[in-house]
Amino acid sequence: MGRPSVRHKLVDAALDVFEVHGFNGASVQDLTDAAGVPKGSFYNHFDSKEKLALEALQAYIARNGIEVLHDEKLAPLERLRRHFRANWKTVKDRGYRSGCFLGALSSEIADSHETSRAEFGRLFHHWSVAIAGVIRQAQADGSVATATEAPVLARFVLNAWQGTLIRAKVVRSDQPYEDFVAMVFATLLAPPVAPAVAAPAKKVPRAVRQK
Repeated sequence: MGRPSVRHKLVDAALDVFEVHGFNGASVQDLTDAAGVPKGSFYNHFDSKEKLALEALQAYIARNGIEVLHDEKLAPLERLRRHFRANWKTVKDRGYRSGCFLGALSSEIADSHETSRAEFGRLFHHWSVAIAGVIRQAQADGSVATATEAPVLARFVLNAWQGTLIRAKVVRSDQPYEDFVAMVFATLLAPPVAPAVAAPAKKVPRAVRQK
């Protein structure tokens, strides 16, 4: 395998630099220093820091485990559990200091960078559509009781996930994730409640019935 190109080095470094400094707090010098490339090489590959951030975001999305949501070998809700479990492991392994790059970048520059805002919307939509597909299958096979429309549920679950990651950066513990799992899988996407089985009627002794 050949050595990574300057472009690939910049993209890989950008994820770590933006995570530590944020988009606005990171300079081109920070990015090229982290990538180990000359500062002058940056504009040979990217027109702006925004263009690099969006390419780094694509690399992040490719690594966030969305493919498990399409794994038909697994039961629908198991796919969803594994997806969020894998993402949480990354958060925990990084000491709860890093959440979702898509969420973090969106909250920082969506108001000031219209091109990026449109891309953030497209990526969130793609993610929620994948989640909705899983929920719809779970509703069809009877493993989820609620009849609320799958797209609405999916958007709510994704919104809750983003909030979970923000809270985790503050409390630095598993509590936000545990709350998320309890509310999503044990409440929002809970299975149907089995009907209560009536106790068999007690037989009345024959002697009593004849009185």
